[in-house]
Parts: sequence; C-alpha cells; structure tokens
Amino acid sequence: MKIAAIETIVVRLPFRHDGPPTGFGGKIWTTLDTLLVKVETDAGITGWGEAFGYNCIPATRAAIETQIAPLAVGQDARDIAGLGRRLQQQLHLFGRGGPVTYGLSGLDIALWDIAGKAAGLPLHRLLGGAGRTDVATYASLLRYTDPDAVGRVTASAVARGYRHVKLHEITVEATAAARAAAGPDVAIMLDTNCPWTLDEALAIARRLEPSDLFWLEEPIWPPENHTGLAALRQRAAMPIAAGENAISPMDFAAMFAAGAVDIAQPSVTKIGGVSAVREVMALAAGRNVQVTPHAPYFGPGMLATLQLLAASPVPALFERLYVDLEASFFGDLSDAVDGRMRIPDGPGLGCDPDPAVIARHKA
Repeated sequence: MKIAAIETIVVRLPFRHDGPPTGFGGKIWTTLDTLLVKVETDAGITGWGEAFGYNCIPATRAAIETQIAPLAVGQDARDIAGLGRRLQQQLHLFGRGGPVTYGLSGLDIALWDIAGKAAGLPLHRLLGGAGRTDVATYASLLRYTDPDAVGRVTASAVARGYRHVKLHEITVEATAAARAAAGPDVAIMLDTNCPWTLDEALAIARRLEPSDLFWLEEPIWPPENHTGLAALRQRAAMPIAAGENAISPMDFAAMFAAGAVDIAQPSVTKIGGVSAVREVMALAAGRNVQVTPHAPYFGPGMLATLQLLAASPVPALFERLYVDLEASFFGDLSDAVDGRMRIPDGPGLGCDPDPAVIARHKA
C-alpha cells in the first residue's frame, strides 16, 4: 500500500469563550486555526493527520508541501516506523524541532489512522488498549490576565462539571482568583509558558503555595533548561510539569535523567506524532513519570491523543481547550460532558473530519 498523495488543508474554526479577547504568541485569536494533513493511498484508504499549528501554520504547511511530501509520496504507507526514521534523517539538517517536525507529526498521525482503518480497528485497540470508553478531562483556559476574568471563567468551567482546571497565567493574583472561584475541591493547574529564571520561579512558587496547585507547568526559561527545572522541582511544594516544547523523545530522556519533571507533556502534533508519544510513554514508565499529553486541539490531533490515552494502562487526564466551538470536525466527540471526553470507536482515529465543516471554514 503506497502513499499516493499528501494534501494540506487549513481550516479556521469559529469559537466563543467567556472571557475578553485573547490569544497566544502576540496574536488575538478570533478563530482556532487547524492544519489538516490528508494522506491518500493507492489502496483507496485515506488517513487524516494534524500538524502544529495555530500561528505557525504557514511555515508548517510549507515544510510539508516542499520537503516532506516529495519524499513521502510513493513510499509504503504501512512502514510507519521505517519511513519516519528515514524522513527524520533526511530532513534533520532543516530543523530537529519546529515546522519540519510538526509536519512529520501530521504525516505520522495520518499513517496510524490508515493502519487502524486497514485493520478495521480503532487505534487504541490496534495498540493493545483495554477498551477504555472515556477519559477524565481538564478545562484548559485561555490567558486572560485580569484576575476577575480568570475567576469568572474558572467558575464557568466548574459549573459545567470540570473537576480540573488549568490556567495560562503568570501572576499570583490571577491564580488566587481561580482558587477562590473553584473552591478547595477542584484541582487547579498553572501553565506559565516559560517566563522565569530559576530564582524568579523559586520566589513565585513559594507565593503560589496557598493556591494548592495540582501542578506548575513550564515555569523556567528556556524550556530546555532541564537542570534548572530539576532544581525547582527539588524545592517547590507542587509537582512540576513540562514537555510541550520538547523536540524529540530523546529530549524527554534527558529531562527524565535530570529528574526535571513529575508530569511529562508530549504534544502529538509537535514531537513526531503517535509514534513519538508512544516512545515518550515507554521512557516515562521506566522513570515512574506520569504522562499527561499537551493537546489543545480539535482536529485529528485531539483524536490521536484520546486514542493514546485509551490505550495507556495508566489513566491520565486529557486537555480540552475551554472554548465553545461554533463548528466541530467531529460533532459531539469534541464535547466534554461532566469533565469527561468520549473515546471514538470507529476504525483508525475513530472518525473522519466532517467534509461540510472543512468546506465551510477552509481558509
């Protein structure tokens, strides 16, 4: 079964949320922009992947169309491991992280979708999972900065049944507002997106102690400063999480060797797809580290993450970006009900993107 064609499709999904206009990377988000990777085979099976994403879609799309697709078309679609290794070696000169790796992630996800469809099995069954039907989910809030807005959106998430809420804030005041709104029985996580030196992180971690964090995520700049992260972990009162910016499973191996994290967060659309996340899970199991993937996605990256969690012998939380979609690729599979997400049970990733949604919101 050969790869016959690879197509990239940019879709901009409209959404609503309870807070003021906001976004990441210096851009206000008015849509959730998704880069779909459609892989067709000469056997008539089509697979869907998702490559990171959001603000950097033009660069990732160019990497797929000009570098990855010309090398991958004509190759054996069943040889996921072999093809992935060859492409990484051929393209490593052009970046071991960033758009090339994001593009390879999208291809890998699509090939696993094809593998499941060829076998007639959902991916979690193909990977040996026990058939978990849903997973506990946390609400992942956008960054609002204003403590009143953070408290209001946190209360909204709790009212919808979430028992775990993650903030993207960098102040003690905003974090305290979320804790006050959630009450003592809801887990609060704080993702700071790498803002501080070690000394700054140590000082703020002490001030964050009254908020009783479930974890503190990416508190150290730069993200590859595993030694600094390990030093913080030894002295901070809360668990430390990181990994969405790791560039490969070997990066996680270094992180684990340094004793840097309690919770590892590989991102399926950024690190190399399903294959790479499986490697990270195996490495983490040997180090007694919990894996809770980074997954603020609504395309095939969402389904791939759900399938991986369903296949895992160790239960873990799923990340659901806390917004209301005005259009969904997968209908109600994108919805969390009482803080849980359903595992799709169709072959491959479990469900194909709705062609009407793609046509209506294609960029």
